[in-house]
Amino acid sequence: LPTIREFIASGKQILVEGQLGTLRDLDWGIYPYTTSSNPVAGFASVGAGIPPMEITKVMGIVKAYSSCVGEGPFVTELFGEVADKIREVGKEFGAATGRPRRIGWFDVVATRYGAQIQGATSLCVTLLDVLSCVDTIGVCTRYRIDGEETDEFPIYHGLTKAEPILKEMPGWNTAGFDDGVWQ
Repeated sequence: LPTIREFIASGKQILVEGQLGTLRDLDWGIYPYTTSSNPVAGFASVGAGIPPMEITKVMGIVKAYSSCVGEGPFVTELFGEVADKIREVGKEFGAATGRPRRIGWFDVVATRYGAQIQGATSLCVTLLDVLSCVDTIGVCTRYRIDGEETDEFPIYHGLTKAEPILKEMPGWNTAGFDDGVWQ
């Protein structure tokens, strides 16, 4: 704690990382498929001993596609060859178990919700290169629930009924990428 206070007093930047994300947060996530803690930015002050008013930047980190470990609703989930390709190229397997992660298209609705809960001041989209392995890329722009379209992230029961409204876009081929392997 004294070091943190010294850094703050001298104007140094402090980086605090939260594992998982909003949808696994105990309070704001999709209960009961949550972790036992709060990985949202608001709890960084608790875990790191930084006064809340000292947190002025919150960068949301999101993948160019979605992935999920474990059970629970997953609106944009993919199956079959496309999911297998993205999973393989993105190395989406559990670090300890080697279990394949669930894969889906980028979800604007869930990302917006996460950014709002986190208080994100910026977003960093990672792993765009992984999508070089597919010809068409899907982006979920809205949900359809009980026949109605929405761009609001629903509570759990609504989420279990949500269907993705996808915008399909042409993919890209990165030079040096051949059949799922960087050359």
